[in-house]
Amino acid sequence: MERLLTVAQAADLLGTTERFPRRLIAERRIRFVKLGAHVRIPETALVEFIAAGTVEPIAVAWSGGKAVA
Repeated sequence: MERLLTVAQAADLLGTTERFPRRLIAERRIRFVKLGAHVRIPETALVEFIAAGTVEPIAVAWSGGKAVA
């Protein structure tokens, strides 16, 4: 079974306050599980959210004072 995190644990993993994961839940931007009145976030949902927001660097070369990708 997958590990389910509390909002506080998710915020700690993301390095944010609890308000940020709560907003992600409210806006349905991240998967979550409702267990009665409790909300839990699957650990893989956080991994997917982080991967979706990751921007890879590009190699830039300069030619004649202009950047060329």
